[in-house]
Amino acid sequence: MARPRKVAKGVGTTLGDEKGRGYGDAAQNQDVVRRLLWDIASINIHLDEIRDFWAKALGISSPQWMILMALADLDRGQGVPVKDVSTMLHVDPSFVTTQSKILEKNGFMRRIASKDDARVVLMSLSDKASKQISNLSVRQELLNQFIFAEFDACALKDVTDQLASLRKRLEKATLKLSADI
Repeated sequence: MARPRKVAKGVGTTLGDEKGRGYGDAAQNQDVVRRLLWDIASINIHLDEIRDFWAKALGISSPQWMILMALADLDRGQGVPVKDVSTMLHVDPSFVTTQSKILEKNGFMRRIASKDDARVVLMSLSDKASKQISNLSVRQELLNQFIFAEFDACALKDVTDQLASLRKRLEKATLKLSADI
């Protein structure tokens, strides 16, 4: 049976010996890291199911729902470039373009060329989408209250900050793996 490899505190990558840390600590940390990664995967599955529910309520796909939510978060009244939405969702801009055309055809968004650069398409929610999303907001708020009931404002901020830090480290790890291959 293979020996567990040492893991640096708070890092999900295997490392060599770390000064001042015993082997038992590293094995225990590796178990905690595995459990954390499985919990994150499980959370993602549940979030996908919740997104599917909201999307079906509007008669659209889950990725289309995510595009609408990105627009709702990013738009400050001037429209949002496809590039910004694709960056937020970590998808190719061509995917956002294709899906946004479908959403526009179904009356969920507006797409207009930028006045500054006609190559840039600015997207915004239609009145229809805003109204339907608003109609869901009471149910979403109740669900959020249930999900986050055990978190006070300080704890929620701490978890959010830790997850943001983990996300950044995972982005760097992904780039590192890509560069090593």
